[in-house]
Amino acid sequence: MAHPYRSSVAAASPDAPRTLAPRLSFVFASLAALALVACSPGSSQPQGPGGPGAGGAPQAMPVGVRTVQLQTVPVTLEAVGRAEGSKEVQVQARVSGLLERQVYQEGERVKAGAPMYYIERAPFEIALAQAKATLAQQAAQLEQARREEQRLKPLAEQQAISQREYDDATSALRLAEAAVAQAQAQVRQAELNLSYTVVHAPISGISGRSLQSEGSLVTPGVNGLLTTITQTDPIWVRFSFNENELSRLQSAREAKVSLLDSEGRLLMEGGRLNFAGSTVDPQTGTVQLRASFPNPQLKILPGQFVRAQVVAGETEAFTVPQSAVVQSEQGRMVWTIVDGKATPTPVELGGWSGSDWIVRQGLKPGDQVIIDNLMKLRPGAPVVAQGAAPAAPAASEPASAASE
Repeated sequence: MAHPYRSSVAAASPDAPRTLAPRLSFVFASLAALALVACSPGSSQPQGPGGPGAGGAPQAMPVGVRTVQLQTVPVTLEAVGRAEGSKEVQVQARVSGLLERQVYQEGERVKAGAPMYYIERAPFEIALAQAKATLAQQAAQLEQARREEQRLKPLAEQQAISQREYDDATSALRLAEAAVAQAQAQVRQAELNLSYTVVHAPISGISGRSLQSEGSLVTPGVNGLLTTITQTDPIWVRFSFNENELSRLQSAREAKVSLLDSEGRLLMEGGRLNFAGSTVDPQTGTVQLRASFPNPQLKILPGQFVRAQVVAGETEAFTVPQSAVVQSEQGRMVWTIVDGKATPTPVELGGWSGSDWIVRQGLKPGDQVIIDNLMKLRPGAPVVAQGAAPAAPAASEPASAASE
């Protein structure tokens, strides 16, 4: 009689691989699922009342602020201007001839009356000699006509000669006098032409590039432009203001003008307005103005672009740093702290006071204007001024968190 255990094992052994494989797969899948659940964040222990799962209020972000107050600030108007010489003169050849010498250094200062070019003199010296010879000839004929008139005059009074003879002598005298006057004018013209062979500086200033080289044939009006001279002391700066800015400028008793570079650094001060246009440009809606500045050291060059800053009196206003002003679709604005929250506040800006904006409207005394971390701000976000203690949370909040 066979053993019962052996019989059962022997009977089960042929099918064992088929029945155990599905069972082992189910066990391994269950273990893997338990492992994933154990590693997931949701399987951790519930956090305390201050944890993320408790739904606590976000922490207030510390920000730098400026508490604004009314102060006396200058009314400053700015515009981009362009410098130009107070005088700009073209140096022209006034007679035709060969350009013999250039006696000035291009780009250097020249004084009024200083020689700059020499034109060939010989043809004009010859012309002067001919004019003087003609004058001497006409003067001799004048003397002869005067003697003839004086000789015939008493004879005509005695009726020893006909009146016609005396009249002819008188006319010859007048013609001789006119010929002498004409010859004298020709001599003067020849002397003037000879003087034009030396080209002098008409004004004092900075000389330009020479447009004609030595040996060139120059002719007045054709290729007679030799160079230019620009008077740079004083120097003028032209700029424009719109109608509102001009009205504020006109209401000021005295306007002080300064020049700044592109980065806002002071270049020159002590300027004065010496011209204001009487019409508004219909294309730009602006009025032309001009200011004059002493420029002995040539700090400003003709053609240079500068920022003209005009101080037209004083006013009461607020000031905020340049970095605190934000440009939005609705216009310019600043962020202020209202009830511990960041609040966008539209403002109307004026000119500049140093490196700060002048705020005309939008703020009131005591407002706290946020001056940093502006990119992180959102309307209604909780903020706290740096150095101030953050506001304590309401008593109901920790209590409710603890009860949960």
